[in-house]
Amino acid sequence: MATGFLTKAASAATLPVAPLYGAFLSYFIYHPPRKRHHKTPADLGIDSTEVMVELDGFKGRGLHVWLCPGDPQRVVVLGHGLGLSKSASLSQAKLLHQAGYTVALFDHRNHGKSVADRACWGMSERHTDDVVAVVRYLRAQEEYAGARIAIYGFSISTFPSFYMLGRGQDCPVDAVVCDSGPALELAPLFRNFVASDGVPVPGPLRSGPSRAVLEKVASSAAVAMLRVQWPPAAESAYERTPMLFLAGEHDTMIPAAGVRALGERYPLAEVHTLPDTEHLQGIKTQPDVYADTVLGFLDRTLKN
Repeated sequence: MATGFLTKAASAATLPVAPLYGAFLSYFIYHPPRKRHHKTPADLGIDSTEVMVELDGFKGRGLHVWLCPGDPQRVVVLGHGLGLSKSASLSQAKLLHQAGYTVALFDHRNHGKSVADRACWGMSERHTDDVVAVVRYLRAQEEYAGARIAIYGFSISTFPSFYMLGRGQDCPVDAVVCDSGPALELAPLFRNFVASDGVPVPGPLRSGPSRAVLEKVASSAAVAMLRVQWPPAAESAYERTPMLFLAGEHDTMIPAAGVRALGERYPLAEVHTLPDTEHLQGIKTQPDVYADTVLGFLDRTLKN
Protein backbone atom coordinates (compact mmCIF):
# COMPACT_ATOMS: atom_id res chain seq x y z
CA MET A 1 0.00 0.00 0.00
CA ALA A 2 2.85 2.37 0.83
CA THR A 3 4.46 1.68 -2.53
CA GLY A 4 1.20 2.43 -4.34
CA PHE A 5 0.80 5.68 -2.41
CA LEU A 6 4.33 6.77 -3.23
CA THR A 7 3.81 5.99 -6.93
CA LYS A 8 0.64 8.07 -7.04
CA ALA A 9 2.32 10.89 -5.14
CA ALA A 10 5.28 10.90 -7.53
CA SER A 11 2.91 10.95 -10.53
CA ALA A 12 0.98 13.87 -9.07
CA ALA A 13 4.18 15.75 -8.27
CA THR A 14 5.48 15.41 -11.83
CA LEU A 15 2.17 16.39 -13.45
CA PRO A 16 3.40 19.93 -14.31
CA VAL A 17 6.28 18.54 -16.38
CA ALA A 18 4.23 15.86 -18.13
CA PRO A 19 3.13 18.15 -21.01
CA LEU A 20 6.72 19.23 -21.62
CA TYR A 21 7.98 15.67 -21.67
CA GLY A 22 5.10 14.68 -23.92
CA ALA A 23 6.15 17.39 -26.38
CA PHE A 24 9.72 16.09 -26.24
CA LEU A 25 8.51 12.57 -26.99
CA SER A 26 6.68 13.78 -30.09
CA TYR A 27 10.04 14.96 -31.45
CA PHE A 28 11.74 11.77 -30.28
CA ILE A 29 9.24 9.68 -32.26
CA TYR A 30 10.52 11.12 -35.54
CA HIS A 31 14.17 11.30 -34.42
CA PRO A 32 14.83 8.01 -32.58
CA PRO A 33 18.26 6.66 -31.65
CA ARG A 34 19.73 4.95 -34.67
CA LYS A 35 19.93 1.19 -34.76
CA ARG A 36 22.78 -0.46 -36.61
CA HIS A 37 22.01 -2.92 -39.37
CA HIS A 38 21.96 -6.27 -37.60
CA LYS A 39 22.10 -8.11 -40.93
CA THR A 40 22.89 -7.34 -44.56
CA PRO A 41 21.61 -8.87 -47.80
CA ALA A 42 24.81 -10.93 -48.01
CA ASP A 43 23.91 -12.63 -44.74
CA LEU A 44 20.80 -13.99 -46.48
CA GLY A 45 22.67 -14.95 -49.65
CA ILE A 46 21.46 -11.94 -51.66
CA ASP A 47 23.79 -9.97 -53.92
CA SER A 48 23.39 -6.22 -53.55
CA THR A 49 24.99 -2.86 -54.19
CA GLU A 50 24.92 0.13 -51.85
CA VAL A 51 23.49 3.34 -53.24
CA MET A 52 23.10 6.82 -51.75
CA VAL A 53 19.98 8.52 -53.14
CA GLU A 54 20.31 12.27 -52.79
CA LEU A 55 17.57 14.36 -51.20
CA ASP A 56 16.82 17.94 -52.16
CA GLY A 57 18.26 20.40 -49.67
CA PHE A 58 20.87 18.07 -48.16
CA LYS A 59 23.93 18.86 -50.31
CA GLY A 60 24.87 15.42 -51.59
CA ARG A 61 23.48 13.51 -48.64
CA GLY A 62 20.36 11.40 -48.62
CA LEU A 63 19.01 7.87 -48.25
CA HIS A 64 21.09 4.73 -47.93
CA VAL A 65 19.78 1.95 -50.20
CA TRP A 66 20.53 -1.72 -50.73
CA LEU A 67 19.70 -2.52 -54.35
CA CYS A 68 19.28 -6.25 -54.95
CA PRO A 69 19.00 -6.96 -58.70
CA GLY A 70 16.46 -9.40 -60.06
CA ASP A 71 13.97 -9.00 -62.88
CA PRO A 72 14.50 -5.38 -64.03
CA GLN A 73 10.85 -5.18 -65.10
CA ARG A 74 9.47 -6.00 -61.63
CA VAL A 75 10.77 -3.88 -58.76
CA VAL A 76 9.68 -3.61 -55.12
CA VAL A 77 10.81 -0.75 -52.85
CA LEU A 78 10.83 -1.61 -49.13
CA GLY A 79 10.78 0.71 -46.14
CA HIS A 80 10.85 -0.25 -42.44
CA GLY A 81 9.19 0.40 -39.10
CA LEU A 82 9.69 3.30 -36.71
CA GLY A 83 13.05 3.32 -34.94
CA LEU A 84 14.30 0.40 -37.03
CA SER A 85 16.38 0.19 -40.19
CA LYS A 86 16.06 -1.51 -43.55
CA SER A 87 17.69 -4.62 -42.12
CA ALA A 88 14.37 -5.25 -40.33
CA SER A 89 12.79 -5.83 -43.77
CA LEU A 90 15.31 -8.38 -45.00
CA SER A 91 12.98 -11.36 -44.49
CA GLN A 92 10.48 -9.79 -46.89
CA ALA A 93 13.31 -8.86 -49.24
CA LYS A 94 14.47 -12.49 -49.34
CA LEU A 95 10.92 -13.66 -50.06
CA LEU A 96 10.63 -11.22 -52.96
CA HIS A 97 14.12 -11.75 -54.34
CA GLN A 98 13.68 -15.53 -54.39
CA ALA A 99 10.51 -14.93 -56.42
CA GLY A 100 12.58 -13.04 -58.99
CA TYR A 101 11.92 -9.41 -58.10
CA THR A 102 14.46 -6.62 -58.00
CA VAL A 103 14.36 -5.30 -54.44
CA ALA A 104 15.41 -1.88 -53.16
CA LEU A 105 15.56 -1.49 -49.38
CA PHE A 106 16.12 1.99 -47.95
CA ASP A 107 16.58 3.69 -44.59
CA HIS A 108 14.19 6.57 -43.97
CA ARG A 109 15.79 9.84 -42.90
CA ASN A 110 16.92 9.79 -39.25
CA HIS A 111 17.20 5.99 -39.45
CA GLY A 112 19.99 3.56 -40.30
CA LYS A 113 22.65 5.12 -42.52
CA SER A 114 20.45 7.81 -44.03
CA VAL A 115 20.71 11.55 -43.53
CA ALA A 116 19.87 13.30 -40.26
CA ASP A 117 17.00 15.75 -40.55
CA ARG A 118 16.43 17.89 -37.46
CA ALA A 119 13.15 19.35 -38.72
CA CYS A 120 10.05 18.85 -36.60
CA TRP A 121 7.36 20.14 -38.96
CA GLY A 122 5.83 18.77 -42.15
CA MET A 123 7.00 15.26 -41.31
CA SER A 124 4.45 13.61 -43.58
CA GLU A 125 5.79 15.35 -46.66
CA ARG A 126 9.37 14.69 -45.61
CA HIS A 127 8.89 10.96 -45.19
CA THR A 128 6.83 10.81 -48.36
CA ASP A 129 9.73 12.56 -50.10
CA ASP A 130 11.92 9.63 -49.02
CA VAL A 131 9.74 7.10 -50.84
CA VAL A 132 9.43 9.33 -53.89
CA ALA A 133 13.21 9.90 -54.05
CA VAL A 134 13.93 6.17 -54.22
CA VAL A 135 11.31 5.59 -56.91
CA ARG A 136 12.63 8.51 -58.97
CA TYR A 137 16.18 7.21 -58.64
CA LEU A 138 15.11 3.83 -59.98
CA ARG A 139 13.11 5.37 -62.82
CA ALA A 140 16.20 7.36 -63.80
CA GLN A 141 18.25 4.16 -64.28
CA GLU A 142 18.04 2.83 -67.84
CA GLU A 143 17.39 -0.76 -66.79
CA TYR A 144 14.48 0.19 -64.52
CA ALA A 145 13.02 3.06 -66.53
CA GLY A 146 10.11 0.96 -67.79
CA ALA A 147 9.72 -1.28 -64.76
CA ARG A 148 6.50 -1.92 -62.90
CA ILE A 149 7.16 -0.76 -59.34
CA ALA A 150 5.46 -1.60 -56.04
CA ILE A 151 5.96 0.19 -52.73
CA TYR A 152 6.10 -1.95 -49.58
CA GLY A 153 5.71 -0.18 -46.23
CA PHE A 154 5.83 -1.39 -42.63
CA SER A 155 4.10 0.06 -39.57
CA ILE A 156 4.54 3.84 -39.62
CA SER A 157 6.22 3.73 -43.05
CA THR A 158 2.94 2.42 -44.46
CA PHE A 159 1.58 5.95 -44.12
CA PRO A 160 4.08 7.69 -46.49
CA SER A 161 4.08 4.58 -48.71
CA PHE A 162 0.33 5.06 -49.09
CA TYR A 163 0.35 8.85 -49.06
CA MET A 164 2.81 9.04 -51.97
CA LEU A 165 0.01 8.00 -54.32
CA GLY A 166 -1.12 11.60 -54.00
CA ARG A 167 1.93 12.66 -55.99
CA GLY A 168 0.08 11.26 -59.04
CA GLN A 169 1.90 11.37 -62.35
CA ASP A 170 4.83 13.10 -60.67
CA CYS A 171 5.85 9.70 -59.29
CA PRO A 172 3.67 6.86 -60.58
CA VAL A 173 3.78 3.39 -59.05
CA ASP A 174 1.82 0.27 -59.93
CA ALA A 175 0.93 -1.22 -56.55
CA VAL A 176 1.24 -0.67 -52.79
CA VAL A 177 1.74 -3.31 -50.08
CA CYS A 178 1.31 -2.30 -46.42
CA ASP A 179 2.20 -4.50 -43.44
CA SER A 180 0.71 -3.44 -40.06
CA GLY A 181 -0.89 -0.19 -41.15
CA PRO A 182 -1.96 2.36 -42.15
CA ALA A 183 -5.19 3.08 -40.25
CA LEU A 184 -8.08 5.48 -40.58
CA GLU A 185 -7.10 7.56 -37.55
CA LEU A 186 -3.66 8.88 -36.66
CA ALA A 187 -3.75 9.85 -32.99
CA PRO A 188 -4.38 6.30 -31.67
CA LEU A 189 -1.21 5.09 -33.41
CA PHE A 190 0.97 7.49 -31.43
CA ARG A 191 -0.90 6.90 -28.17
CA ASN A 192 -0.43 3.18 -28.61
CA PHE A 193 3.24 3.63 -29.45
CA VAL A 194 3.86 5.58 -26.26
CA ALA A 195 1.70 3.19 -24.23
CA SER A 196 3.72 0.21 -25.47
CA ASP A 197 6.94 1.78 -24.17
CA GLY A 198 8.15 2.47 -27.69
CA VAL A 199 9.74 5.63 -26.28
CA PRO A 200 11.60 6.19 -22.97
CA VAL A 201 9.35 7.38 -20.13
CA PRO A 202 10.84 8.09 -16.66
CA GLY A 203 9.38 6.20 -13.71
CA PRO A 204 7.29 9.00 -12.14
CA LEU A 205 5.62 9.67 -15.51
CA ARG A 206 4.78 6.05 -16.24
CA SER A 207 1.46 5.93 -14.35
CA GLY A 208 -1.40 7.95 -12.98
CA PRO A 209 -2.43 11.41 -14.17
CA SER A 210 1.05 12.25 -15.43
CA ARG A 211 1.00 9.26 -17.80
CA ALA A 212 -2.42 10.21 -19.17
CA VAL A 213 -1.35 13.80 -19.84
CA LEU A 214 1.96 12.70 -21.35
CA GLU A 215 0.29 10.30 -23.80
CA LYS A 216 -2.32 12.86 -24.84
CA VAL A 217 0.24 15.61 -25.47
CA ALA A 218 2.72 13.32 -27.24
CA SER A 219 0.10 11.88 -29.60
CA SER A 220 -1.52 15.26 -30.34
CA ALA A 221 1.83 16.93 -31.01
CA ALA A 222 3.04 14.02 -33.18
CA VAL A 223 -0.07 14.30 -35.36
CA ALA A 224 0.34 18.09 -35.60
CA MET A 225 3.96 17.67 -36.69
CA LEU A 226 2.81 15.61 -39.67
CA ARG A 227 0.78 18.50 -41.15
CA VAL A 228 -1.20 16.02 -43.20
CA GLN A 229 -4.68 15.75 -44.68
CA TRP A 230 -5.72 12.25 -43.67
CA PRO A 231 -7.16 10.04 -44.97
CA PRO A 232 -6.51 10.81 -48.64
CA ALA A 233 -9.56 11.23 -50.83
CA ALA A 234 -10.56 8.16 -52.84
CA GLU A 235 -9.76 9.73 -56.19
CA SER A 236 -7.11 9.78 -58.92
CA ALA A 237 -4.32 7.29 -58.13
CA TYR A 238 -6.22 6.12 -55.06
CA GLU A 239 -8.95 4.87 -57.37
CA ARG A 240 -6.61 3.22 -59.88
CA THR A 241 -3.83 1.65 -57.81
CA PRO A 242 -4.11 -1.90 -56.39
CA MET A 243 -3.40 -1.98 -52.64
CA LEU A 244 -2.75 -4.83 -50.24
CA PHE A 245 -3.13 -4.22 -46.49
CA LEU A 246 -1.89 -6.91 -44.08
CA ALA A 247 -3.16 -6.55 -40.52
CA GLY A 248 -2.44 -8.63 -37.43
CA GLU A 249 -5.40 -10.02 -35.52
CA HIS A 250 -3.69 -9.19 -32.20
CA ASP A 251 -1.95 -5.98 -33.27
CA THR A 252 -2.38 -3.47 -30.43
CA MET A 253 -0.23 -0.80 -32.08
CA ILE A 254 -2.29 -0.42 -35.26
CA PRO A 255 -5.35 -2.63 -34.74
CA ALA A 256 -6.81 -4.54 -37.66
CA ALA A 257 -10.15 -2.75 -37.31
CA GLY A 258 -8.49 0.59 -38.09
CA VAL A 259 -6.68 -0.85 -41.09
CA ARG A 260 -9.89 -2.35 -42.44
CA ALA A 261 -11.78 0.91 -41.89
CA LEU A 262 -9.23 2.69 -44.08
CA GLY A 263 -9.10 0.01 -46.76
CA GLU A 264 -12.86 0.05 -47.19
CA ARG A 265 -12.61 3.58 -48.59
CA TYR A 266 -10.66 2.57 -51.71
CA PRO A 267 -12.03 0.46 -54.57
CA LEU A 268 -8.89 -1.59 -55.31
CA ALA A 269 -7.80 -2.22 -51.72
CA GLU A 270 -7.52 -5.76 -50.34
CA VAL A 271 -7.35 -6.18 -46.56
CA HIS A 272 -6.11 -9.48 -45.10
CA THR A 273 -6.18 -10.09 -41.35
CA LEU A 274 -3.53 -12.58 -40.22
CA PRO A 275 -4.73 -14.73 -37.28
CA ASP A 276 -2.80 -14.89 -34.00
CA THR A 277 -0.46 -12.15 -35.21
CA GLU A 278 0.92 -9.10 -33.44
CA HIS A 279 2.45 -5.95 -34.90
CA LEU A 280 4.85 -6.67 -37.80
CA GLN A 281 4.97 -10.39 -36.97
CA GLY A 282 3.00 -11.81 -39.90
CA ILE A 283 5.97 -13.17 -41.82
CA LYS A 284 6.96 -15.12 -38.67
CA THR A 285 3.59 -16.25 -37.32
CA GLN A 286 1.91 -17.04 -40.66
CA PRO A 287 4.82 -17.52 -43.10
CA ASP A 288 2.94 -19.55 -45.71
CA VAL A 289 -0.19 -17.40 -45.73
CA TYR A 290 1.94 -14.26 -45.70
CA ALA A 291 4.06 -15.39 -48.65
CA ASP A 292 1.10 -16.63 -50.70
CA THR A 293 -0.85 -13.42 -50.10
CA VAL A 294 2.00 -11.04 -50.93
CA LEU A 295 3.38 -12.95 -53.91
CA GLY A 296 -0.08 -13.61 -55.31
CA PHE A 297 -0.94 -9.93 -55.11
CA LEU A 298 2.31 -8.79 -56.74
CA ASP A 299 2.07 -11.45 -59.44
CA ARG A 300 -1.34 -10.08 -60.42
CA THR A 301 -0.38 -6.41 -60.25
CA LEU A 302 3.18 -6.28 -61.58
CA LYS A 303 2.94 -8.65 -64.50
CA ASN A 304 3.53 -7.04 -67.86
